[in-house]
Amino acid sequence: MRVSSIYTFAVLRAARGPLSFLVLASALALVWEVVKLLGGEQTDAWTPPFRWKIASDLNMPHVWDIAAAFAEPAQRNGPPLGLVLVDAAIFTFREAFGGFVIGAVLGLALAIVFVHSGILERALVPYVVASQTVPIIAIAPVVVIWLQAGWLSVAVISAYLTFFPVTIAGLRGLRSPDPRALELMRSYAASPRDVLVKVRMPAAAPYLFAALKVAATASVVGAIIGELPSGIRDGLGGAILNFNQYYISGPPKLWAAIIVAAVVGIGFFAIVRVAEAIFLAGRLGRVET
Repeated sequence: MRVSSIYTFAVLRAARGPLSFLVLASALALVWEVVKLLGGEQTDAWTPPFRWKIASDLNMPHVWDIAAAFAEPAQRNGPPLGLVLVDAAIFTFREAFGGFVIGAVLGLALAIVFVHSGILERALVPYVVASQTVPIIAIAPVVVIWLQAGWLSVAVISAYLTFFPVTIAGLRGLRSPDPRALELMRSYAASPRDVLVKVRMPAAAPYLFAALKVAATASVVGAIIGELPSGIRDGLGGAILNFNQYYISGPPKLWAAIIVAAVVGIGFFAIVRVAEAIFLAGRLGRVET
């Protein structure tokens, strides 16, 4: 019963993130409308005291206009925009998840190699850091040319943004165990594999989950950016590019696509956070039993 209550508490604690997001989103929508009320465009019923260009209906459509856009056809006689964006979100999420897995495995593998080889760490870590100074928008077309336009190229671009935080956090986490615990394992003649699995990895778990939460949102950004030069139009990147071309005639559609992209990133973050809560609660439950 005690272990079950620990899991329940962990899941409820992780669920506070989406609830906080809803509160923040509601507050942002309220501020949005207040800005338009004070500096938006004049209507028959209201004359704003200020005139701010940024608060025009073109730059900042009303929240209810953006909400209504989800029910309107994405194209003439086509399905509702909401359904189109849901399909695009699922497509992009699959690409982001693939890049997330590739980047997480690569980052953890590099961290393990570096923690066991000081020479490789000194030789390669500067290049790992330098790789993040190159803009992803410049790398994306090159990756698409090398791997051809498709799911794999987008996943690789997404992995490019994912592996770095996992590598750095994993390296720090793998070095975080108590030196006395490492000394004890050496006194038992434990193999490097046993030390890694039984001491270093459990100690690195909080560091890795912190990095994975960052990598989750970064993978979605990488997937959306990767869709642009690859010519893929089934994901959110294609939707954003398409609605941007017709922004003058329908700005709420672009904002709707941006909102869905944000929801995908936040949802991915929430999934990793729930996994972290369950994993750490499981460790606590094993300790107490």
